[in-house]
Amino acid sequence: MDLSNLRPADGSKQNDNFRRGRGHGSGNGKTAGKGHKGQKARSGGTRPGFEGGQMPLYRRIPKRGFTNRNTKIIIGINISALEVFDNDTVVSIETLLEQGIVKNPRDGVKILGNGELTKKLTVQANAFSASAVEKIEALGGKTEVI
Repeated sequence: MDLSNLRPADGSKQNDNFRRGRGHGSGNGKTAGKGHKGQKARSGGTRPGFEGGQMPLYRRIPKRGFTNRNTKIIIGINISALEVFDNDTVVSIETLLEQGIVKNPRDGVKILGNGELTKKLTVQANAFSASAVEKIEALGGKTEVI
């Protein structure tokens, strides 16, 4: 399957030049496929979320707090998770993804100082806690903020 042989599903595409409501002889005249009377036969229709006069769901549910549009989701990784790497390895977000330590880096990865590290590593991440930097550099490793 590639882009050159994509096509719409059978029956999903209809001819645009079919003229509704153009007399009995057309096969779709008189009510033009809208049936007889009622709200759905009229022009206009209802707005999205309208429940026929019943209090709509978006007004029945209580409003609490707010969601900040500018918030960033940072994934925290403990230093003990870096034990899987060999000595003198460059640990980046890509290598963390390959090892399965991070599944979705979202807006960034922060290395936290929980646990012990026994290997000399060069770690590249978006942020580091002070204790993580201390532990990595104590073993002769490097920390690089990207």
